[in-house]
Amino acid sequence: MPYSILIVDDDIAIKDSVSEYLKAKNYNVKSALNAAEALEILNSFEADVVLTDIMMQGMDGLELTQKIKESYDLDVMVMTGYSAEYSYENAVQAGASDFIFKPFRFEELDLRIKRVLREADFKNERSKLLKKLEKIAITDALTQLYNSRHFFAQIKAEVNRHIRYSRALSLLILDIDFFKNYNDTWGHLEGDKVLMGIGTTINACMRSMDTAYRYGGEEFTILLPETKLQKACVVGARIKDSISSQIFEPESGTKASVTVSLGATQLVKGEDFRSFLSRADKALYTSKETGRNKLTYFVS
Repeated sequence: MPYSILIVDDDIAIKDSVSEYLKAKNYNVKSALNAAEALEILNSFEADVVLTDIMMQGMDGLELTQKIKESYDLDVMVMTGYSAEYSYENAVQAGASDFIFKPFRFEELDLRIKRVLREADFKNERSKLLKKLEKIAITDALTQLYNSRHFFAQIKAEVNRHIRYSRALSLLILDIDFFKNYNDTWGHLEGDKVLMGIGTTINACMRSMDTAYRYGGEEFTILLPETKLQKACVVGARIKDSISSQIFEPESGTKASVTVSLGATQLVKGEDFRSFLSRADKALYTSKETGRNKLTYFVS
């Protein structure tokens, strides 16, 4: 797919000649006579590079560059025939990626555009890689839920948000019942399938605002912002019932299922994340000590 370039120059002869040359080099090209027209074109034209003159009627090229960089993630190259009035530093401070003096050879312009495009591609690939690495760092590889490290970062952030805005915040903790027996009977590979299945089920039962985490070996947590305890218990009950109805096949012809115990609580004004988490944990163990496959909530 060809790269797209927007040319902005009020000198029609230069604009048209540069446009024809770049089209001949297989670029997708549009052109504008002034900054206002260029900004209008950018509303619908996905340019990779804007090539603009500095000296234009109305808004000049450096002002245009600043406006483009404020609103779009694309590169700007500036052209000028007035070397005494403008410098490379002026252009860079405005946000330009390159600076070229008129008159220039078309071959030099093409080389400069290619360099800017290469650097932009490298920057984009690096950004994608960093995002991928960031996701890996906060994701549990087995269940694809967030990991415990991210949970502690988020619970602190949500408690702080509650302090600032007094919004409700609830927490669910769940633990797979008798999971050691399942692993001992069918092996850890089959146990991993259960963990993956539960991760998928939790994701399917949550609302868009909720976030789920693999808290420990067979423990999971769910943060529910903007949610009071009663509604959190509804979400928890839905998760519990969905998990218990899920059928696993640890070996051909053998059906198996698991249940989970849950604890639920709501953040109390003035408390920190430790007591909030501890109360949910106590509710979970109450569920386990009083029969399992149930949800227990503690108000405070």
